[in-house]
Amino acid sequence: MDNTLGTRDVVKQLRLPVGDITTLLALLSGPLDCLGLLPPSLRKYNVNPLPDDATQVLRHISTIQQAILQHIFPTWETALAGISATSILEQYFCPDSFSYALSSSGDVALSAYSTILSVPLSGYSIRLLERLTKEYPVDRLHRATFSGNGTSKKDVLWEDCVRNIAAVPAKVANSAGTNSIPSSLEQGNYFTSLSVRCEALISSLAANAEHESGVVSSVVYLLVKMVNLGLLPSSPPTLPSQASFFLATLPIIRNRLDGGASENYSKIWAEVFLGFPSIALQTVLTSLFASLRRLDAPLDGSAYQRAWVKREALLLDRLVGRLSPDNEELCETAIPVILGRNWDESCARIFVCWVAGPQTHDIDENALGHFLQEIVAVWSSPDHVKHSLLARHQYFTALLVLTVAYFKRNSPEVSGLAQGGSFISGVSLYIGHMDPSIRRCGMLAAEVVAGAAGKKLNFDDWEGAGDGKPWARALRDLLRERAVDFNTSVLEQEEPLPTKETEKLSGASSIHEESPGHSPVLRSNAGYDSDDSLTGYASPASSRSASPTPSELDDIEKDPTLNVTKKKLSRPVYLVQLGELLRSSGVQQSDAALEADRIEMALSCSEGLIRKKQFFGTELEENAANLAYGLIALNNTYNLENFDARRQNALVALVACCPRKTAPCLVDEFFKNQYNVGQRYVMLNALALGARETSGLAHAPLPQFPSKLLPASLHRKYITSRGPETSILPAIMGDLTRQAIQSSKDNVGESAPTLVRERRLRIQKPQMVSEIRRPERLNEPAQRNAVKFTEVAAEFFVGPLVNRFWLFLRDEQMREERTAHLKGRQAYYGAGTGLILNSLVLSYFLSTLGVLLHASRNAPEWSAVLGPDALELAVNIGTRPVSRIEDEGEFDGGEGTRNQEGGGPMQREASVLQSALELALVILEGYQELDEGKSLCLEHTALLFGVGEWAGAVFSRLDKGERVQGGGGASETGLQRAAAGVLLKADNITSKWRRSMINTI
Repeated sequence: MDNTLGTRDVVKQLRLPVGDITTLLALLSGPLDCLGLLPPSLRKYNVNPLPDDATQVLRHISTIQQAILQHIFPTWETALAGISATSILEQYFCPDSFSYALSSSGDVALSAYSTILSVPLSGYSIRLLERLTKEYPVDRLHRATFSGNGTSKKDVLWEDCVRNIAAVPAKVANSAGTNSIPSSLEQGNYFTSLSVRCEALISSLAANAEHESGVVSSVVYLLVKMVNLGLLPSSPPTLPSQASFFLATLPIIRNRLDGGASENYSKIWAEVFLGFPSIALQTVLTSLFASLRRLDAPLDGSAYQRAWVKREALLLDRLVGRLSPDNEELCETAIPVILGRNWDESCARIFVCWVAGPQTHDIDENALGHFLQEIVAVWSSPDHVKHSLLARHQYFTALLVLTVAYFKRNSPEVSGLAQGGSFISGVSLYIGHMDPSIRRCGMLAAEVVAGAAGKKLNFDDWEGAGDGKPWARALRDLLRERAVDFNTSVLEQEEPLPTKETEKLSGASSIHEESPGHSPVLRSNAGYDSDDSLTGYASPASSRSASPTPSELDDIEKDPTLNVTKKKLSRPVYLVQLGELLRSSGVQQSDAALEADRIEMALSCSEGLIRKKQFFGTELEENAANLAYGLIALNNTYNLENFDARRQNALVALVACCPRKTAPCLVDEFFKNQYNVGQRYVMLNALALGARETSGLAHAPLPQFPSKLLPASLHRKYITSRGPETSILPAIMGDLTRQAIQSSKDNVGESAPTLVRERRLRIQKPQMVSEIRRPERLNEPAQRNAVKFTEVAAEFFVGPLVNRFWLFLRDEQMREERTAHLKGRQAYYGAGTGLILNSLVLSYFLSTLGVLLHASRNAPEWSAVLGPDALELAVNIGTRPVSRIEDEGEFDGGEGTRNQEGGGPMQREASVLQSALELALVILEGYQELDEGKSLCLEHTALLFGVGEWAGAVFSRLDKGERVQGGGGASETGLQRAAAGVLLKADNITSKWRRSMINTI
């Protein structure tokens, strides 16, 4: 049998259902035996061996691996475990240690990475990845890739391998979700291990002096991938999930170099650094410099610290290469990193020692001269002197004076610098600086450069403890010796105690940094005092500790280290997350702060997130009902700031952005008896304001309190006598009523006789031309929505609201009739406190209906359906009792009040009667604007006459001085104005179409 066909037959049978376990083991043993990976304990199952051709088997190994993951292991796991044969499956992914040295084992591991990550991960595949990352790390995979003779596909295989090993933590985390994952596959641990194995790869390449020319480029490709993954950060990481390549590898690299590593090791690293693209090399160098050992005292001049500086400079020299003009590519990248980042003085000491050449006996003055020119170009620039912070000034000054100190006295480089115009102008800029600490940076540099050039310059202002003087003295003492002249063998000894100079410097720094508000307490050891007789007696110490003062309790509460268990809520991104924040979690008293933060986060994000999601697919429609229920049910239990306003804005946004889903929910919830008055106001406000926003109408601005002397809190308190949630709709209805009455006056003026109008023009004062000022406070115009309010007004707003009210009224009256024979509290009244039929809620309901009718007057159903139904509702509420409590007249004394002359509509509350009349006025105004009232007169004649009679009766009785319940003040004036407006509007419409109405009466 041809071996290709034999291998294919095995693969084909493995992809089909296998009848028994013996056949399965026979099929799995053949390919492994060809590769030399079959364990001795499993050779008895290889009853049909394949011809020895590993190439053909490796060609189909990924197909076998995929069949094992998807079909064989889920089906035969228990059976194979029963005979201890599960290792045969693992050999196809992670060959054991006996086969580790074989080339085929590396090829199998390479294929295993690709196959496992190409199919959905399971618990078994995650365990395989855990073994692979430990037993076949990146250096072993590199050897497997580049050990063969063929070179055509090595680069492609290596790129696929790097891509796979870089994707392991993300794919494992996404697959595990909230479940735990192995610690070795966690992002921080995984990439730390990968960094260590990458250094081991470079060490193995250095040990093999005869490596191929393209091998270093493969290492560069791996490191560039790590740069793109963020494994070479610009600062040391602070979280366990973050990894840093040099933080993990620098101790190993330092030990190898100190232990006498081969010269080839440094050569390989230098080739790797020069192989980076310029942008990637900047990132790598920044991460390397940030990972260097920093001195606790950056200006410590002890021998031990100077030896540490030279050791770090030797590390850079052996790892990166010599920073000299001959190495032009490295200089163009490294010097901008040194001069463009914010480093401290210890880094400045390392950089200068590195440029000077720590491995040579003679100083590289050519490199130092080039470095000095670059430093002076930045140090003397006006932008740097004027805008840099003190730390950056001190860093650049340290770079400058340390570089100058490495030159010989009267060297041409230093003499040219002292006489150069850029340096002299820089010194003058520093001396003219207003900050004395920055000014002393320029003075110190001038003195050091002048002394190195053989000149004398002394400002004689260095003694003291303030204005940067201790720092200048410490830096001047540091210049006495060069770190490059010290021997690193000092580091083998124990670190010495702080020197006297270091103690002085630290003491001066502590004095300089001491807060001026805490002066030291002076104690005197005086002998006799005249107040010695007042010395108190010694009392026994109490066993109880002293109670903390209120200020101490506040400090304890604000201490962030004591709130380590406090959960930080993340800002919701999706509406489902917002719904979870709004949903009550039933927390205990101990979690009240977390619950308050959760509601605060939801309220602060709800409006913006809802408006943002308006045109993003169906997410808003799917979550609108859930959000509406959550917002309605919220209560201000924790006294959150602007709770009502933010909840109201969120519901308005929900109605405006998704009216087809939100409006029916609010209508249904409004007629349930589980909500209080405030929540019902919120629902009605949302319906009305959302409808006005959808129809393009701006909200009415709130009146401003006419005082500029009150604090902000009192100003907000006295803006309106009632809260904004209870006054905004009555304010809108008041504006609509005034507009309707004004239009009636204008119509009367236009229809008056010519003689009357001419007389009015003669005696009326002319209207002066006045400037129209822009209102100071107007809400922003609503965004144009995809849904127009005229399209949804009848089906989702006005229609459901009117129909549900009639059903609710019927149910409440039937319930009252069932308990009419009972007495006292056993009898049910639908107009009780807090219920919908109570005058407080009912008047607001009518105002809402009026706002909706005004916004929907251009709807096609308005004149035939919406207007007549709403007008009939207004007339019935204004003329008939909605509850038995009104019919019995319990509030006014029973039968005597009910039967007195002038009953009927005058038995309503003034607020309800006013709202009903305003609703009727808005509807009549709408009919007049649509068709001058023709459809109302010809199709609903009886209803129009009923409205006129009702308004006439109310107006006449009010004119006679009759009182209304809840009237007086502004309510009585508003009621009279509304009744007069309805009466005038009905008379105008009737007079125009009276002749056409004869046949319909």
